[in-house]
Amino acid sequence: MSDYDLIIVGAGPAGLSLAARLAGAPLRIALIDKSSEAALSEPAYDGREIALTRTSIERLRTLGAWQRLRAEEAAPLVRAEVLDGASSYVLPFTDRRSREPLGALVSNAALRRALFECVQVQSNCDLFTGRTAHIGDIDDKGASVQLQNDRALAAKLIVAADTRFSALRQSQGIGARMVDFGRTMLVCRARHTRAHNNIATEWFDRGQTIAMLPLLEGQSSFVLTLDALDMAGIKALSMEAFAREVERRTQRRWGSITLTSERFYYPLVAVYADRFVAPRFALLGDAAVGMHPVTAHGFNFGLRGAFALGREILAAQREGRDIGASRGLSHYERDHRRATLPLFAATNAIAKLYADERIIARWARGAGLRLMDATPGARRIVEASLSGAHA
Repeated sequence: MSDYDLIIVGAGPAGLSLAARLAGAPLRIALIDKSSEAALSEPAYDGREIALTRTSIERLRTLGAWQRLRAEEAAPLVRAEVLDGASSYVLPFTDRRSREPLGALVSNAALRRALFECVQVQSNCDLFTGRTAHIGDIDDKGASVQLQNDRALAAKLIVAADTRFSALRQSQGIGARMVDFGRTMLVCRARHTRAHNNIATEWFDRGQTIAMLPLLEGQSSFVLTLDALDMAGIKALSMEAFAREVERRTQRRWGSITLTSERFYYPLVAVYADRFVAPRFALLGDAAVGMHPVTAHGFNFGLRGAFALGREILAAQREGRDIGASRGLSHYERDHRRATLPLFAATNAIAKLYADERIIARWARGAGLRLMDATPGARRIVEASLSGAHA
């Protein structure tokens, strides 16, 4: 008999979401993570702000996680605007039908804390923290993982939610398409003297991409993407000198800048797994789809995947089927690939186009923005994706 029905490796937002989705089900779940329980219960701020769609907010509400966020941790996102270079042209995105906010901005740390609080009190989930896991035997009856310096655990299904550079994915012979953009993303919080009016701005400028994501208390998340070599000089600046550099690079569109957090740096690498499943094994979150942040859909896709995989697991359990059998896993893979692959490909194409400094590319960017503005159908598709209407 298996120790567990399900083993989830990785207690990031996606892994936690799957565990929370299965709360109350007659399943035995093991959740394994290399971080300590203290680090999971109070995650350190890492600079990343997650743009949640309305659909994702409702899913978090279903899990009981949204209610655990503090009032000051969720900022409404009413509108998004795209700028191109020195042009005064602005391409806006709003929800024109409902006139509701597109979603909300919540820090990655706050989301992880809220989700962990949900899972921590689940009676059907055992936590194994401060441990790494390696997959052992897999056969027709079940699968096992070996915990570092500990015993092996057996289950019917293993889910890997262990980052876009998943070691477990590789151990199962699943390749992945990796797109290294050769760029580095800097993120930090900043207070500014001009109001953001809850508008998220994505500004594709010469040699740089800037985003200002609206937070509460007159703050925004400042995101700067540069060539990895150019970022080296930025890292050497003091906090005060960097604040002045932000003002210069943003042409003081947001007025005077004061940093309110330290700076964090992330290499830009997008990942799409060749397969999402193998015998008694499934990929979830960034291990399956690691998005470029330009569309802010990374966690939204991870949460969607948790609900899609959770649906198949619950259906198998209700019908007395093996939750690790290929039938349910194949359904999950087809559904999640259909939902994620088009936007993954489109996002990478956009990111490459806006990193291209050739004259023809700059012309194409400006023409593309105006074409989308003049094409209501295309605008509605993008706006629906931002709000999660088609998730």
